[in-house]
Amino acid sequence: MPSTTGLRPYARAERKADRSSDNRRAALASFDALPWRERLFVRARLFSAPLATLAARAPSGRIADVGCGHGLLTALVAADRPDRTVVGIDPDARKISWALRGPGRLQNAAFEVAAIETLAAREPGAYDAVVVADVLYLLPVEAWAGFLQAARRLLSPEGVLLLKEAEADGSWKHRKCELQEQVMVRLLRRTQSSGGLQFRARAFLEQLLRDAGFKLSETESLARGYSTPHVLFVARVD
Repeated sequence: MPSTTGLRPYARAERKADRSSDNRRAALASFDALPWRERLFVRARLFSAPLATLAARAPSGRIADVGCGHGLLTALVAADRPDRTVVGIDPDARKISWALRGPGRLQNAAFEVAAIETLAAREPGAYDAVVVADVLYLLPVEAWAGFLQAARRLLSPEGVLLLKEAEADGSWKHRKCELQEQVMVRLLRRTQSSGGLQFRARAFLEQLLRDAGFKLSETESLARGYSTPHVLFVARVD
């Protein structure tokens, strides 16, 4: 009988891919009640950024999705994961209204209009993880340190911050990203900015994380297969 030992890694990879695909389908299904334009926006967001990869790194427990927008990352973290409870916050009331009509119907997801500083003051140390995807660049650079300090206050002593941003690496992907966000924020007004639209090198963010009281566990490029220079920072309370 032929040995199947060499096939086991492939079988594990296939099972992992199937679970990831199921997770994406379940997350997208939570938006079925939204108008087609919003569903199209969410679908485009899913396939243009490694949000499923970010969601897969989230631990069990209580999780804050800061700058959640329509709630896509919240849906990816919460869908089919009863061991996770996710709170999505965003200062844009319009997007929170879409989130409430979409993944807000999930039993383990909740949404509110709030800033990270408000949540950190109300629930310090209450979260096992904070996930942030493409938020800092929308803020003035001088506000980034305060944002990260608030994220640290939200975390329990064993908590983890999963931060995904696009890096300024001088590549064509970086230049494309800058142009794309100018269109999304200033022309189409699909994204709300607070005076930011600035990208920085990964070393700049790594130092900010340390200055905010984090111990950087990992910095991983997630740009492969995308036209944006995505970078994931994994940091823990120091």
